[in-house]
Amino acid sequence: MQITNQKRIAARLLKCGVNRVYINPAYHEQVAGAVQTDDIREFIDEGVIYARPIQGTSRYRANLRAEQKRKGRRKGQGSRKGTANARNPRKNRWMRTIRAQRRVLKELREDESITRSEYRKYYLKAKGGSYRSIDHMRTQMKIDGVELKESEA
Repeated sequence: MQITNQKRIAARLLKCGVNRVYINPAYHEQVAGAVQTDDIREFIDEGVIYARPIQGTSRYRANLRAEQKRKGRRKGQGSRKGTANARNPRKNRWMRTIRAQRRVLKELREDESITRSEYRKYYLKAKGGSYRSIDHMRTQMKIDGVELKESEA
């Protein structure tokens, strides 16, 4: 009981490939007896023959991976392509720290925690890279005897 011709005709009518054509096994004998295109068209209308849906590529695993990357996973040695400087440039790191330090220095000068001359001194030290962070800068100010207000410290 060969139904290759029927599958070929159905594929032409359904406008799909032969492999996507599905024939209900319960009706194999009747379909095998169908020789003309009109007979196949009737079976398609009845729902005995139909085209299977296109098999897509599942995004499930890709979505899981993306979720992990959002959490900051998958950043190990094996995943890295660029150098440390390409991934997080030194210049950007410097700009982040110096801008934060300068912002704090301006606030301290405006609320008169430090004088203009002290501001200038700490500004130049910050520019020279003396401080790792805002907290480090504040600690140095306390060591130098500068009295900072409690809301700022």
